Amino acid sequence: MDKKIENKSKFNRKTVTYASAAVLLAIVIYLLVGKDYSSTSRVRADRLTIETVTKGVFNDYIKLMGQVQPITTIQLSAIEGGMVQSKMVEEGAMVNTGDAILRLSNPMLNLNILESEAQLAEKSNFLRNTLVQMEQERLSLKKEKLQLDLDIERKSRKHQQLSKLYAEQLSSKEEYLQAKEDYEYALRNRELVVERQRQDSLFRGVQVHQMEESLSNMRRNLALIRQRIDNLIVKAPLAGQLGLLEAEIGQSIAVGQKIGQINVLSDFKIESKVDEHYIDRIRPELRASLESQGKTYQLRVRKVFPEVRSGQFRIELVFEGSRPADLRTGQSYQIDIQLGQPSMATLIPRGGFYEQTGGQWMFVVDNSGKEAIRRNIKIGRQNAQYYEVLEGLKPGEKVITSSYELYESCRTLLIKK
Repeated sequence: MDKKIENKSKFNRKTVTYASAAVLLAIVIYLLVGKDYSSTSRVRADRLTIETVTKGVFNDYIKLMGQVQPITTIQLSAIEGGMVQSKMVEEGAMVNTGDAILRLSNPMLNLNILESEAQLAEKSNFLRNTLVQMEQERLSLKKEKLQLDLDIERKSRKHQQLSKLYAEQLSSKEEYLQAKEDYEYALRNRELVVERQRQDSLFRGVQVHQMEESLSNMRRNLALIRQRIDNLIVKAPLAGQLGLLEAEIGQSIAVGQKIGQINVLSDFKIESKVDEHYIDRIRPELRASLESQGKTYQLRVRKVFPEVRSGQFRIELVFEGSRPADLRTGQSYQIDIQLGQPSMATLIPRGGFYEQTGGQWMFVVDNSGKEAIRRNIKIGRQNAQYYEVLEGLKPGEKVITSSYELYESCRTLLIKK
């Protein structure tokens, strides 16, 4: 009887499946682990830029692109709101101090003037009427005092006569006492009138002063409102070129709204943007230069703006001495800013490698020229042409200065001719 042979194909298929999964898992893990700096890559020599490390004078400067701007820009704003009635000048025109640029209209201001004039007239009439009443009161009190003075004089004579008659027993005591009491009463009454005159005089002085001050304030207020009418004419604060005018006839302009600018062309400045890498080294009074038509012109850093935007900060430079004769607003020039004194240093030419390494490592080519090894270095200052090497390289060595974008994970590069 034949023995039945078991079918092992199922077991073999399962083994193959498990093995394939293990290999795939290993590949995935390898890809997820990260960069392997021990790897080696082959690269053609014509795809690399190889430079020699040198010893030489390092000129500590940077090159920038700067744009010519007016030395001063005056913003034009509406002191008084209104609607644009007419434009006296157009953009680009030269204006002198006080020249009219825009005329605005504001009917509400005219109403305010009429109301203020009416209030001023009413207040003036009230003050005049009050002064008339005070003068009448003053004259009335003066007349009353005169009458009292006359009354006192008569009662004084009567009192003296009856005193003599009473002393000679030719008058009764009652008549004498009545005359005496009338005289004393008249004196006390006169004192009250005099005090009333004094108090009224003080009160009238204070009241008149307050009313005159109020009237003066109203006059000043009216003058200010009339001055607001003058402010409806927008005038040039300084002589220069009208570089911008954002206003059209019929447009409504709000108080304080920016409507244009005047460029003062008595001189020019250069504005430039600098990489934030130099923010600690750029300071006012640094020297700079630019070339125009074969001549070199000297500049000075006037202002450094500390705010950094998109990795850059702004600076302003002004000319020292002569300047190009053909300067125009908006022109661009290449500027050299001197950051320090020239000094001897180990140098390598600038290249694309810095973007990937940040100056922390480079590929150094061996003596055979067939292999480049990754080496840690330290870079200090830099200018438009060179990097200053502080550590890791010696003069005479050759380094790759082109981009390392494809070789960041490599330890060694094999160079093919």
